[in-house]
Amino acid sequence: MRNQREEVMVVNDLNTEVTRLYGVGKVRGAIYARMGIYTVGDLLEHYPRGYENRGDVRLLADAPEDSKVAVILTVATEPRVARLKNRMTLLKFKAYDESGFCELIFFNQEYLRTAFPVGSEFRFYGKVQQSKNGYTMSSPAFEPYSAEAELAPLMPVYPLTEGLSQKQIAKDMKSALVIAAYAEAREDPLPEDIRLRHSLCVRSFALRNIHAPDSFSALAAARKRLIFDELLTFALGVSMAGTKAAPERAVPCVDTDISALEARLPYRLTDAQKRVISQIRGDMSRDVAMNRMVVGDVGCGKTVCAAAAIYIAVKNGRQAALMAPTEILATQHFHDLTDMLSGLGVRCELLVGSLSAAAKRNIHAAVAAGEVDVVIGTQALISEGVTLARPGLVVADEQHRFGVGQRAVLAEKNALSHMLVMSATPIPRSLALAMYGNLDVSRIDQMPAGRQRVDTFAVDESYRQRLNGFISKQVEGGGQVYIVCPTVEDKEDEQADLLMGDIDGDGRLAYSAPLKSAVGYAEELGRVFPQYRIAFLHGKMKSAEKDMIMKGFAAGDYDILVSTTVIEVGVNVPNACLMIVENAERFGLSQLHQLRGRVGRGTRKSYCVLVSDAIKNDGKAKDRLLTMKNCYDGFEIAERDLAMRGPGDFLRGNGDETVRQSGGVRFRLAQLCDDASLMREAFDEAKALLSASPDLAEYPRLADEVRRMFTLDKGTIN
Repeated sequence: MRNQREEVMVVNDLNTEVTRLYGVGKVRGAIYARMGIYTVGDLLEHYPRGYENRGDVRLLADAPEDSKVAVILTVATEPRVARLKNRMTLLKFKAYDESGFCELIFFNQEYLRTAFPVGSEFRFYGKVQQSKNGYTMSSPAFEPYSAEAELAPLMPVYPLTEGLSQKQIAKDMKSALVIAAYAEAREDPLPEDIRLRHSLCVRSFALRNIHAPDSFSALAAARKRLIFDELLTFALGVSMAGTKAAPERAVPCVDTDISALEARLPYRLTDAQKRVISQIRGDMSRDVAMNRMVVGDVGCGKTVCAAAAIYIAVKNGRQAALMAPTEILATQHFHDLTDMLSGLGVRCELLVGSLSAAAKRNIHAAVAAGEVDVVIGTQALISEGVTLARPGLVVADEQHRFGVGQRAVLAEKNALSHMLVMSATPIPRSLALAMYGNLDVSRIDQMPAGRQRVDTFAVDESYRQRLNGFISKQVEGGGQVYIVCPTVEDKEDEQADLLMGDIDGDGRLAYSAPLKSAVGYAEELGRVFPQYRIAFLHGKMKSAEKDMIMKGFAAGDYDILVSTTVIEVGVNVPNACLMIVENAERFGLSQLHQLRGRVGRGTRKSYCVLVSDAIKNDGKAKDRLLTMKNCYDGFEIAERDLAMRGPGDFLRGNGDETVRQSGGVRFRLAQLCDDASLMREAFDEAKALLSASPDLAEYPRLADEVRRMFTLDKGTIN
C-alpha cells in the first residue's frame, strides 16, 4: 500500500484526475464528477461554505441554547456501554470544567470505550443541553486537548451531495493539499511582481488556509488571494475573447422604421426606451453584428426594446430567436410579443420542453422552412438543433450575463445575426466597462409612467407579530405575498456556525442572525396561517416543478409563496402586493431592489418589508437597509451597492443556482468580494499582462487557469 509521500511522487500535477488520489476509487470519483470535480485542482476549488467555530471555547455554564459550541472538559468517569432493546448501544461518561459537570453520550460507537481515559482533556464540539444534574452533550465531535499543542480554531464545512460525507471530503482534501504544496512550490501561477504589488499571499498558503485556517486573519488573507485569482482569470478570459474575435458580419437591416409598432402600443415610450431603441436601430442598420446588452430595473420596459429589434429584423426579411432562462418566462415573452407583433403580420411560435414531440417537430420544420418569423424558447434553442432559414437576430434574456461562450455558440448557429442581451440588473458604469468590455451597454434608467412606488420598511424580529397581521391583512384584501429566505433548508447550515460571507476582508466576524430557510419557514407559516394556501419554491427543484408552482401563484392558486431568490427571474404577478425579505442583511442592495420589483406591478398599493435582526447590532447593515427605504433608482442603488459592499453581488447571479450554466462562468469565491478596488485592480493587471503577451504565452499557468474557467466557452479562447 502506498503512503501519502509515495502518492505525491505519482500525483504531482493539479490537472491529474481526482481518482488518482489515494482512497478515491471509481465510485467516489463518479460522485465527485456529479459535482463538477474531475481533477485535483477542481477538488481544491471546492471551497468550504462555512466553518465550525471550534476556537470559540466557552464554559458549560456560558454555552448558548440550541447552538453548537466548543468546551474543554476533563474526563471524570470511565466510559460505560449499555445495550438497548433495539440493538443500539449507548456509551456514557462524565466530564467537567470549572462551571459544572456534563454527561457525554455516544450512540452506536462502542469502539470509543477506551478513547477517553479518566483525567484526560478533550475539546468537545456540539450542543450543550441543561439537565437536572448538570449538562449533557450528545455525540459531539472531539479532539484531545493539550495546552502545549494548539488546535485548529476553524473546521471547514463543505457543500455535499448524496453519497459523500464531510469526513470523506476532508480526507481527500488533505491529500490534495499535500499535492498543491508540492506543485505550487515549483511555481505560483501569479507573477511575483503582481502578487507583491497587491500584498497577496502565495497560493499554497491561500489553499491551505481556505481549507484549514490557522486563524481568522489567515482565512481573510487566503480568501483575498483566491478572489483576486478568480477576478484576474475572468478579466483575462473576457478580454481575450473581446480582443481576439474579429467583428462578426451581419445582414444589415436597412428599414428601421418602427412607427407601425409604436402606433399599436397602449402607452408612450419613455425617453430612455427611445434612446435605447435608437441605438439598436443604428447597430442593426450596419453590416457588423450588433453585440448589445440592455440593462435596467424589473419593469422598466426592456421587452418593448427587444420587440423593436425583432420587428426590424422581420421587416428586413430575417428571422429572430429569443432565449429565456425558464419555460414560464419564455411563455410570458411569447404572449407579450404576440400581443405587440401579431397585428403587424409577425408570426411567433413558442418552443418549450412541455410541448409534445409532434408539436416540436412541426415548429422545427416551420422555423427551418422560414414560415415562422420569431421562435421563443429556453436554452433548447441552442442545444437541440433549431435551425433558422434566415437568421437575423438573437435575443437572450437574463441569466446569460457571463455567457461569453453562449454568444459564440449562438453566433455559430445563426451566422450573420445581430445579438441583443437583456438583464434586469442595473449595473454601475464602472463595473459594466470592466465586465462587458466586448459588449455595448444600453441603460434604461427611467420607469414607465404610472408605475407606483413600493413603500419599503426595515424591521427587526420584534415586529414579527405585527408583520404576521400585515400579511393577513393583504391576503384578506385579495392580494398575494412573496416571502424570500436566504437558504433552501435548515439542514444546509446546521453544521456551520460561520458562513464564508460572515468573515470580512480584515478577518473580522460580521453579525450573524439565525437564517430563515424557505422549506422550514413555509412549514412554520402553515401553522400560523392554516387558512391560507402556501407554497415554497427554490432552485434545487426541477424546472418543471418550479414552473408549475410559479404558474399556480400567477394564476392565484396560492396566497403566499415562500421562496429563495429564484423568483428574481419569475413572471409578472400583478396581484402580488407584499414582498417580505428575511435576513435582509444577507442580500446586496441591488438584489433587494430586484426583489422589490417583483411587487407593485398591478393596481394594488404594494409594500416591501426587509426583516433583519442585524439592524440592532450592525451599523453598516442598518445603513444599507435604510438606503432601500429612501432610494428607488436602480442605478443609484447599484452605485451605492458597489461602493458599500463591493462587486460580489453583481457576480453572484442567482445565488440559488449551484450548477454552471452552459457557456457561463460560475464564480466560487469572487461573489464574496467586498472590495470594489480589487476588481478594478484585477482588470488593470489583466490589461497589462495581455499588452505584454496577448496570448499569455509567457504565462502558461495563467493561460491554463483561463482555459479551465472558460472550459465550456466553445471556440472562444484558444
